[in-house]
This record gives sequence, structure tokens and C-alpha cells, in this order.
Amino acid sequence: MSTPAHLRNALAESAKTLEAFRSDPQNLLAMERFVDAACACLDAGGRLISCGNGGSMSDAMHFAQELSGCFRQGRRALPALALSDPAAMSCIANDFGYEEVFARQVQAHGRAGDILLVLSTSGDSPNILRAVEAARALDIQTVGLLGNGGGKLLGEVDIPIIVPHATTSDRIQEIHIQIIHAVIEAVERKLFPENY
Repeated sequence: MSTPAHLRNALAESAKTLEAFRSDPQNLLAMERFVDAACACLDAGGRLISCGNGGSMSDAMHFAQELSGCFRQGRRALPALALSDPAAMSCIANDFGYEEVFARQVQAHGRAGDILLVLSTSGDSPNILRAVEAARALDIQTVGLLGNGGGKLLGEVDIPIIVPHATTSDRIQEIHIQIIHAVIEAVERKLFPENY
């Protein structure tokens, strides 16, 4: 029995997207900047905050739980928070509109010296743009895992990391989760070298 072509094509497209990302040295430099910023933030007692919509929210939650839990081996918990509480989001959306669901939480939980990681496959999500504006007002550094050439967020985040080649959110999110895992491993290697 042969594998259906659409399954092989999906994996091939995913591999092409990853290779396009890996082949651009600017992407690797941006990842290094993210790692350095995250380590500096954590060393200074700051917190890593993340947010996204839909599947990107799931990735933002995954990022936070790998840091507050552990990635490879046991180590102290690292302060990380995904802005994903449904009660907070529904309250804010009801009172202020959906564009404010992340910005209000950044204002509530963020402090100067923290880092806000935003994930947006379009690069144009209004509520993510507002979160970045709120972070800037609080002197919180921003990192964007983006698609669509970066969209409007390209010029707004401090460290943009853009998935090339892909035009659909699934392919973009596949690379976002690989970036997340690679960054977390690099952070652990720097902060907990004994684990490696």
C-alpha cells in the first residue's frame, strides 16, 4: 500500500519551510538575540510573557509551561506566563473589546525588564499589535514569531523572527514551535549547563 501523495506533500512542504528558515542567517541571529535577551531578563529577575490567538495561543502556552516546568531535565522553575486565562479574556473583551484582551493583561502583569513574546501567523492581529504597544509603554522588550513577511508587527517588535516560504498558518506554526523548542533548549544550556 502506498502512502497518499497529499501526506507526502504535506511533509515535503514542511521540510521546505524549515530549510528556508534555516538557510537565512538573519533568522538564526534573531533567535540568538531572543536567547540572549531571555537569559538577561531571567537573570535580572524578570518574567517571560507570551500571547497569541488560536493555535498561536496554544504555542504561547506551550512556551510558558516548558519554562515554568522543565524542558529536558529537572531544574528550578523559570518565571513565565501565557496570557490565556479565559475568564480574564472574556471579561476584558466584554468590557473593552477583543482588541484589548492581551494589552490589559500586559498592563496588569508586565514590568519593565520583562519580555513579551507574541505569536502571529499573519503579523497583523489587532490584539497582538495592542499588546506590543502596551509592552512598549512599560519598557518591556518584545519578540515576534511571525509569518506573512512579518505584517504590521514587523516594524513594531524589537526582535522579529519571520517564517519565510510558507503561506498558510499550519506551516508557519510548525516552524514557530521548532523555534520555541530550540530557544528553550538554548536558554537551559546557558542557565543550567550542568543539565547538558
